[in-house]
Amino acid sequence: MKASVFTDEEQLITKAVDVLVKELGPVEASRFLALPRKKRVESVKRHRQWQAQLQQEEFFDRVFGAQSKGPVRK
Repeated sequence: MKASVFTDEEQLITKAVDVLVKELGPVEASRFLALPRKKRVESVKRHRQWQAQLQQEEFFDRVFGAQSKGPVRK
């Protein structure tokens, strides 16, 4: 297996900016680099938001397959 060689950070940044300017032009490249990053929602809060919209029955059916809802009685 061939060992990977990484470009140092200065060269990487220079190459990346050059590509952005070449492909987008200087104005759009500057705009892209200045875009604000969206604030990440803390993981517990994100999980609670996900749970709030979750349909438990549908979720269990998708995870465990549609199974009988109780013991089988004859």
